[in-house]
Amino acid sequence: MRRRIAAAVMAGLATMLAACEQREPAPAAPLEKGAIEVPAIATPAGDAPSSFAPIVRKVSPAVVSIDTLAVGQGGSPFPGLPIGATPVQRGAGSGFIISGDGYVVTNNHVVEGAREIVVTLADDRQFPARLVGRDPPTDLAVLKIDAGGLPFVSFARQALPEVGDWVVAVGNPFGLGGTATAGIVSARGREIGEAYVSFLQIDAPINSGNSGGPSFDLQGRVVGVNTAIFSPTGGSVGIGFAIPADTAESVVRQLIRDGRVTRGYLGVGVGDLTPALAMRLGLQGQRGAVIADVAQGGPATGRLRVGDVVTAVGAQPVKGSSDLMRAVAGAPPGSDLALTLLREGRRVEVRVRVARRPDE
Repeated sequence: MRRRIAAAVMAGLATMLAACEQREPAPAAPLEKGAIEVPAIATPAGDAPSSFAPIVRKVSPAVVSIDTLAVGQGGSPFPGLPIGATPVQRGAGSGFIISGDGYVVTNNHVVEGAREIVVTLADDRQFPARLVGRDPPTDLAVLKIDAGGLPFVSFARQALPEVGDWVVAVGNPFGLGGTATAGIVSARGREIGEAYVSFLQIDAPINSGNSGGPSFDLQGRVVGVNTAIFSPTGGSVGIGFAIPADTAESVVRQLIRDGRVTRGYLGVGVGDLTPALAMRLGLQGQRGAVIADVAQGGPATGRLRVGDVVTAVGAQPVKGSSDLMRAVAGAPPGSDLALTLLREGRRVEVRVRVARRPDE
């Protein structure tokens, strides 16, 4: 579904084709429909509480459980079931309401391939859900239920959490329904194989069924969408990953507006400037992204060369290939992207016209 861009080098080393992409910065313009509104529920700012109960009580009405039915494909994986049969597959996950008229955010992998989706609210009301749009590269999806006057929460637009800040995760682990856990942000900027997401790492316990559920700050704002865990056992060991609110909100807005996400494209393959490669190129101590391939006839043809080391996009430093991919993906198609690069040891400034990335 998604490919990591492997490190690529100049002559003598293997190259891999990949398109530079990134999450989009959250647009300031309001949505035409299903707007992400001012929070209907919030808690006062302050120090770490003696109890998380007031926060959980206020935000949990906006957290939902999601049940899906899908139809299996191909041969039967079950003993005794004829080959070619299509067994029903059930799934479960979590989500949260972001508008009073019933827009719900969850993970793509929760609803991918589902023929039927049912959303259960905290008050046990159930609604069939329609898939508005999904974005596999960021593992996000938006659903719509036909209801009004719903409690909802909003993404944190400013003051994103720092390492050490408290977070409260609410979701549907193992199908148990509304469950709250608490912990801290353990790290930021985690790269775990998703090209367009730089994850928050949290130690609030999340398990199977928490996927798509929210993590909140102490003001009741969504700071992350819980997506994955690292675990040798299959259960929580205190290492969970959440899509940051700024990334999630940008994707969600596009899915509600257009049903899809549009990303920029340069038509280049990129890799990290590893210490070994930097030494070989006489760039010890330098960080950046190495251009490993330029697609013939692509946007970067004649502007970028194999072996160029991109060190900045505009005023933003590029530490590696992921930074460059997200910067390019976030650039509107048709815009010019200013790149700072090292070419044969010389600092060069180039501008490249960004195209629209082909559908994945």
